[in-house]
Amino acid sequence: MLLSMTGFGEARREHEGFSVRVEIRTVNARYLKISIRSNNAIPGGLENEVEALIRRAIRRGTVNVGVFVDHEPQAGDYRINGQVLLGYLKQVSNLAVDHGLVPPTTLDSFLLLPGVVSDLSDPAAQSERIRPVVIAAVEEALDRLQAMRRAEGHAMTEDLRANCQRILELVERVEARAPQVVEDYRQRLQERMNQLLGPAAASLRPEDILKEASFFAERSDISEELVRLRSHVQQFQEILTKGGGEAPGRRLEFLTQEMVREVNTMGAKANDVEISHHVVEMKTLVERIREMVQNVE
Repeated sequence: MLLSMTGFGEARREHEGFSVRVEIRTVNARYLKISIRSNNAIPGGLENEVEALIRRAIRRGTVNVGVFVDHEPQAGDYRINGQVLLGYLKQVSNLAVDHGLVPPTTLDSFLLLPGVVSDLSDPAAQSERIRPVVIAAVEEALDRLQAMRRAEGHAMTEDLRANCQRILELVERVEARAPQVVEDYRQRLQERMNQLLGPAAASLRPEDILKEASFFAERSDISEELVRLRSHVQQFQEILTKGGGEAPGRRLEFLTQEMVREVNTMGAKANDVEISHHVVEMKTLVERIREMVQNVE
């Protein structure tokens, strides 16, 4: 089964006062490139674990991972330092009295001053609580991403099979037509000589016409290209059916390049309108295959 290099997976988890959201987006690329971004709230070293999970699941493509952790503050995470607060209040009140101003009657602004509110939350303890939730969210997002990639890969596989089958049908038509091309050329050459030489054409030896026809047959022979093209298509189909190891997309790309080479050579050698039409259709099919293969992992 082929996998598309394009996909998206998302997962959300909540646990003990914090929530985790993970997004994974993939697009096609020749090699594997992973980019992880976060809101700087994930524990140190966890990015390496996330990247390891990605590498075990994805072999090619550009992978953009977003990991976002949001905390919900708890009452026990903070403490008001009463002595510091009263010290600020006393100093400000004295200054107000000395300068004929009204002393403050609320404490809101004092809570923002340094040392008034202490953060008692334990970063190490938070890291231990966050880590398994982030890992679980990444695994869930990966599962959804893989499901999307498999679905698209299945659709591409069916389309690729149909294109390959059509190319093989065209190969058979060209093979059936090729012998007749030489005979048609021999007949046209004979008719042309008759028109040019008139009664003198009777002096032409049949061997001369056959010799020229054989030169034409040698120049326009595409039998090797047809054999190689059929072989490339059959190997391509085998990968679609059985898989191609770690990175089937690379093997499919190579075979597609070889198909392009053989079809272009046939187009250059073709000296027949019917064969040329078949070659043009082959080129269209191979180009469609090439575009799809670029998105196969």
